[in-house]
Amino acid sequence: MTHLFSWLNEQLLRMQWLHDLVRLLVEQVFGLDMASRLGGSVHFFIYDVIKIFILLGVLIFSISWVQSYFPPERTRAILGNFTGLRANVIGALLGTLTPFCSCSSIPLFIGFTGAGLPIGVTFSFLISSPLVDLASLILLASIFNWTIALTYVLLGVVLAVLGGTLISRLHMEKQVEAFVFTSHMASLDAQKLTWRERMMFSRDQVTDIVRRVWLYILIGVGIGAAIHNWIPEHLITALLGQDKWYSVLVATVVGIPMYADIFGTLPIAEALVSKGAGLGTALAFMMAVTALSLPSLIMLRKVIKPPLLATFFGIVTLGIILIGYLFNAFSTWFV
Repeated sequence: MTHLFSWLNEQLLRMQWLHDLVRLLVEQVFGLDMASRLGGSVHFFIYDVIKIFILLGVLIFSISWVQSYFPPERTRAILGNFTGLRANVIGALLGTLTPFCSCSSIPLFIGFTGAGLPIGVTFSFLISSPLVDLASLILLASIFNWTIALTYVLLGVVLAVLGGTLISRLHMEKQVEAFVFTSHMASLDAQKLTWRERMMFSRDQVTDIVRRVWLYILIGVGIGAAIHNWIPEHLITALLGQDKWYSVLVATVVGIPMYADIFGTLPIAEALVSKGAGLGTALAFMMAVTALSLPSLIMLRKVIKPPLLATFFGIVTLGIILIGYLFNAFSTWFV
């Protein structure tokens, strides 16, 4: 059974077959030496781009099929049945079913808040949606391993629950812009979609998300290829090595001004780790880019006031830094 799981993991997630095919392409068709910087970069770029798009298409289609049973009004109704910590947990878990970037999650945040849900619950959703989803679980497993992927998702959900709970306890409802509470989500009748309609919905979701993220994937993989093959290992370890106490802080600060989905940042994290950066350092960079990007903070400022924005930013930043140091401290356990 163990051998079967290992084979499935290598061939379906890591796509060893694709790795070998691209190697033949680089060596036999392009005539490049895989040991050279150029050959290694070309292989890294082609292999990672194809692998990510295959996984992305399959995962988003599957997740969208599940989402077709949970439109926003139904999600709101589910969340409305829970209170307290349980509501924050459900909000965070529902956020894992939405493969959206931080900016895409904000309209749902407005809808949920306008529908009367506690802001703590909506913040749990807002934190978990871009940070941890089913797609990130599979992609992390394909690049690193299942232990790292499951731990990352678990810690991300915990951060979302604790962040939303703390915001609830601070009673910061007055720090939400007044228009949000009047933006009621439409109450639609439950619609039973046909099999064909669910297929079309899932296909359209894949098309829409790929259209929004393809450029970030190409840029991310390109940066990853450059780090992996052109930047000397001693430079990475000197700045972001696991033994550097400040590496997680640097990675978090560098990641905040950027904007990309997790699909575009994973290849960079993969390359950083392969060059000697701490695992927690690479993941902190990835989390900062996806959850605290400058564009999403600007959009969020349109719906909440500075004190609440600062509270949200502080909670998520502190959580990311703690998670980063935790991964670095126990990195040998994740190998």
